[in-house]
Amino acid sequence: MIDQKYAQAIETICRRLSREPSPIWAFTGSLGFALQGMEVAVHDVDIQTDAIGAYEIERRLSKYSIRPVIRAETERIRSHFGALAIEGVKVEIMGDLQKRLPDGRWEDPVDVTPHRRWVDWNGMRLPVLSIEYECRAYEIMGRFEKAEMLRQWLKDRSNGRHGAPP
Repeated sequence: MIDQKYAQAIETICRRLSREPSPIWAFTGSLGFALQGMEVAVHDVDIQTDAIGAYEIERRLSKYSIRPVIRAETERIRSHFGALAIEGVKVEIMGDLQKRLPDGRWEDPVDVTPHRRWVDWNGMRLPVLSIEYECRAYEIMGRFEKAEMLRQWLKDRSNGRHGAPP
């Protein structure tokens, strides 16, 4: 179940990003999992896009900006990163996300398009990153417990324990 404040933030985001030309983007992380039917706690909203999309999303939602989009890097990931606050909900924007590979090199920036799936929720059609992609991403980042949780959910769903895929 997605809390009402998140529902309001989702509606605001979708309303602003659906105007043409629409950037290529998708919900990721816990919200993306919940939108695909997983029973997880949602604590923020994560949006993944390309570099151009990150700045366009920031522009379209500029009145909510709390951290401008800039190129940022940690030990494990780098991206064009910014943050918003919509209806009291933290929204993180990540463009051209790259993960550090086990050998220390950086993977190519993620193209969201081939990993994007669409789910119907509250009368809206929402883009999310596939659970399969998310599982691989967490493995690359060394977050094996999270990857295993996703893998188990996929296995249970294919065995009919979580209903039909959205």
